[in-house]
Amino acid sequence: MVEFVAIFCCGSFFGAALYITLAQHPAALEVGPSFAGRFFGPMYRRAAAMQVALAALGTLAGLGAWWHGSGFAWLAGALLLFAVVPFTFIRIMPVNNQLLAPGRDPEASDTEALLRRWGGLHAVRTALSGLAFVLLLGALTFR
Repeated sequence: MVEFVAIFCCGSFFGAALYITLAQHPAALEVGPSFAGRFFGPMYRRAAAMQVALAALGTLAGLGAWWHGSGFAWLAGALLLFAVVPFTFIRIMPVNNQLLAPGRDPEASDTEALLRRWGGLHAVRTALSGLAFVLLLGALTFR
C-alpha cells in the first residue's frame, strides 16, 4: 500500500508540475505580464497547498517502502521527490516573495523577468519530480 501511495503522490506532483511548466505558466505569460502577474498569486496559493501535501506524503510513503525492504530505488525516489522542498525554499521562494509582495503592482517593469525566472526554476522542480516518478515506477516494475 505504501508503494501505491508513493507512486500516486509522486506521479500527481509530477503531472501538476509538468502541466504548470509546459502549459499554464507559458499561457499566462502569452496573455501578457500584467495578467500573469495578477494570476500568479491565486494560482500559487492553490498549487502550493496541493504540492506540499503530495511531496510530503509521497516522500514519507517512499521512505516507508524502502524501510520495509522494497529496495534502494524507493529511497532514491523519495529523496528526489523531497529535494523539491529545499530547492523551493532556497531558490524559488525569493522570487515568489518578490512576486507576492503586498502592494506589488503587476504592471511593474520587472514582473515579466521575475515570472520567466520563476518558470525556469519551476522547470527544475518538474525535472526532479519526474526523475523521482521514473525511479519509483522502475522500482515497482523491476522487483
